[in-house]
Amino acid sequence: MTPLSIAFLPLTDSAPIVVAAELGFAEAEGLALTLVRDTSWATVRDRLVYGQVQAAHLLAPLAVAVTLGLSQTPCAIAAPFKLNDNGNALTLSAEFAAALDPDPRNRVDDPEATAHDFAAAIGLHHRKPIIGIVHRFSSHALMLRYWLGYAGVNPDRDVTLRVLPPSLMTEALRAGEIDGFIAGEPWSSVAVNEGLGEIAAAGATIWKRGVEKVLATRADWAQANPDALDRLVRALAKAASWCDDPANRDALATLLARAEFVGRPAPLIAQALAGRMPLQKGSEPVEIPDFMVFNRGAANFPWRSQALWIYSQFVRWGMVAASPDSERAAAGVFRSDLYRRALAGAGTPMPGASMKVEGALSEPLRAGSHSGSLTLAPDRFFDGKTFDPEAISVYLKSLETPISR
Repeated sequence: MTPLSIAFLPLTDSAPIVVAAELGFAEAEGLALTLVRDTSWATVRDRLVYGQVQAAHLLAPLAVAVTLGLSQTPCAIAAPFKLNDNGNALTLSAEFAAALDPDPRNRVDDPEATAHDFAAAIGLHHRKPIIGIVHRFSSHALMLRYWLGYAGVNPDRDVTLRVLPPSLMTEALRAGEIDGFIAGEPWSSVAVNEGLGEIAAAGATIWKRGVEKVLATRADWAQANPDALDRLVRALAKAASWCDDPANRDALATLLARAEFVGRPAPLIAQALAGRMPLQKGSEPVEIPDFMVFNRGAANFPWRSQALWIYSQFVRWGMVAASPDSERAAAGVFRSDLYRRALAGAGTPMPGASMKVEGALSEPLRAGSHSGSLTLAPDRFFDGKTFDPEAISVYLKSLETPISR
């Protein structure tokens, strides 16, 4: 057996890694996985960068940021497998949410109107709104910026974005230190269940197929250990498929509820897995289609175009200067070549291309595949824009960014 250590945070989207370790998928590939539970993304990042673990459950934008040297000395990261699409939500205090549409369902269903309501509420609040984010380079923070920017809000001027570990969001909301937060599950469900906040928006309604977490390794480790990496990707592919099967939801929620993993009640975890969530304490659950996706619709394929969308947002918000070298490095983080190599003989349907125009699909689309039948899921952005990875500068010019620098 090949021993591998993987760092993770106690979040519902760690599920494929937990399932691979606990239900025999890794063992079947000759791997003995040790899961290292952490509390902050900075710690997970450092464990990976400094070689304390061989792989990590990581925010997709953080993998790109580490490669570009935006949070420390550059370290090339390889992400050969996406663990999930979506799975996050924006939760606001009752006081702040009261300035939005009174029907919580309308807020989630109409992200355009809710963004404008949020913008209008800023001036009515007793202070500049403080919104918790799990990391500056998180999928959630970029989605929040994108959503606010649509309504003319400058997230670097009009609100305060405060970085907190996901597990501390609810206590910060309870103490009045923040006015809301955007984070992965189960933390929005916990906040609603405890009467601390109301869900006002979901990542799945901002970008129907928003890139979320990835399996990350150091690029030099991936190059030196191709066989072990291939076996890990195969184990995760089988685990992700198991996680996405509705028949396994209760068992998955029970597994994740264990103290060594997510450590929260199984019913709270299960509602996000099912995409049926109450938006206020005591309210009936509402359906949010594809709230969290582990496998279907090519969710595990590391599209280089999605890495470039992340890069485009870094450029948009002044986090990195645009350059051909940075663009090339960002695209190279998502390793579709390694995904294809690992699953070549497994009969896994996979796209024939490594990039696509993001946001162009409003309906499911049968796509060309090297094996089997592949249907790509709708991937629209809420504002109807599309992202062509071959025309990033044109895309950025189309965004009226209220940035003040």
